Amino acid sequence: MKVTGVKKITDYRFLNMFEIFYQDKTGKDRMWQLASRSPEPKCTSGEFESADAVVIVPLHLQQQKLVIIKEFRVPLGGYQYGFPAGLIDEGESMFDSVRRELKEETGLQLIDILKTSPPIYSSSGLSDESISMVYVTCEGAISSEFNTANEDITAMFVSAAEAGELCEDETLKFDVKTWLVLSTFARHGDLGI
Repeated sequence: MKVTGVKKITDYRFLNMFEIFYQDKTGKDRMWQLASRSPEPKCTSGEFESADAVVIVPLHLQQQKLVIIKEFRVPLGGYQYGFPAGLIDEGESMFDSVRRELKEETGLQLIDILKTSPPIYSSSGLSDESISMVYVTCEGAISSEFNTANEDITAMFVSAAEAGELCEDETLKFDVKTWLVLSTFARHGDLGI
């Protein structure tokens, strides 16, 4: 199988749709539609080395609890539990993005980065967007003071027991990465890193 061409369908600032032309394993010409945050989809640019965004898994040192957020997400028409996250701005380092997003979404200060994943993909049937999972320690008091006008975010501390209760509540909506980390934290009492 190989990609043979691309056509840009939309022209927006943060996300665009593309038609990707490819040949299947029998040589038949086919088309796929995908969303990308890049000016050109990664399948044609080959630019897979850096992540588009960060997902921050914060452990508050004084509380010895994880920090999660409950955020209004327009595509869901309601609230979703997740970790602080955001796009890496052009010219910004991953480290600076982590510090900025953690402060903006929780009011907390970054202490240390414990572990960083390579770029990973959570919905590769739909998008080439990649994120890096960044496990950190943090300190300070939770605050929504630094949320932007288009953010409705409540940050909270979560113990292992509370993480288990959240994961078992079928009425809640979760980001997939958050549910996986929280369920591991609930079972083992640590992040397993």
